Amino acid sequence: MRRNRGAGARLTPGWLYRLCLVCLVPGLSLAASTLPGSPPAPAQRDPISPVPLQAAVDPKRLALGERLFGDVRLSGGHARSCATCHPLDRGGMDGRPRADMASANPPPRNTPTIFNVSLSATLNWDGGANDLAEHAERVLLNPGLMNATWPHLLATLQADASYVTAFGAAYEAGLTQANVLDALASFERSLLTPNSRLDRHLRGERNALTAREQEGYRLFRSYGCATCHQGINVGGNMYQRFGVFSEMGAGAPGMPVDLGRYYVTGAPQDHQAFRVPSLRNVAVTSPYFHDGRDRTLEGAVERMARVQLGRTLSQEETRLIVQFLHSLTGEYRGRPVAAPRKAP
Repeated sequence: MRRNRGAGARLTPGWLYRLCLVCLVPGLSLAASTLPGSPPAPAQRDPISPVPLQAAVDPKRLALGERLFGDVRLSGGHARSCATCHPLDRGGMDGRPRADMASANPPPRNTPTIFNVSLSATLNWDGGANDLAEHAERVLLNPGLMNATWPHLLATLQADASYVTAFGAAYEAGLTQANVLDALASFERSLLTPNSRLDRHLRGERNALTAREQEGYRLFRSYGCATCHQGINVGGNMYQRFGVFSEMGAGAPGMPVDLGRYYVTGAPQDHQAFRVPSLRNVAVTSPYFHDGRDRTLEGAVERMARVQLGRTLSQEETRLIVQFLHSLTGEYRGRPVAAPRKAP
């Protein structure tokens, strides 16, 4: 069994893990998992599902959560809000290679988009949070992020009569710690971006994708990208070691190697493993990977093919896959998701 470049390929634990996933992912055949040297073959069924057109969220709680999401008073110094790192008019992320944090242990990571966050099985690059309320609390109390404390945060909100009234209308218990977290989670569950051109294609709209985008989608499936990037969020539901066919190391000079999920579990198999990111809106959420090491989608596609699949793509194959990935840009409140402004 050999790689495309002629060097002998070894079935590493990462390979065995991905091949086992073939049995778990609907519509993926062994051919679609792309053993080194095997010819591309189309998947039997679509491994991707459309985003729902809307989320079932209580409107009062949604409105309250949206207000909290943009309120700088939720932070310790009243200097930043959830929307500081997740601006909804600019891709739902800050556009920086790594988040602006006070702490560097573990190393700061790229800010994932907040859009479609409820469609992922776990949250953060290392899967350190399992639901939106838990994640919101971790962010609020993190000294390197919001640096809040519950006594100060609740006192601040209780001093605002409009918040007291809104919580009383949305929750029987009124303004409590649990209800602050639930309101934030309710709003975040509403942050779906349906109506991407791929979703329209999957719903039967014949001309939603161009011929080149359809060919890019075929390559995406047949070369094995869809082994990990599948489901409703085109990712976000499993972990993978970053660098199956080669060591990735640190992404920037002077930065330590990020051990990923190992920081959460301490398990050797999780060393440099990360949650597979969603590819929804990927064309407008540069830079890419947990450390933002690639600013272009072309570079990210080439890197993933090489280090995760053991393939060297031609320029044309890269272009076709990138064109397909552009079809994953959805809409928020009826408008296409926009790219963030260039980070300083």
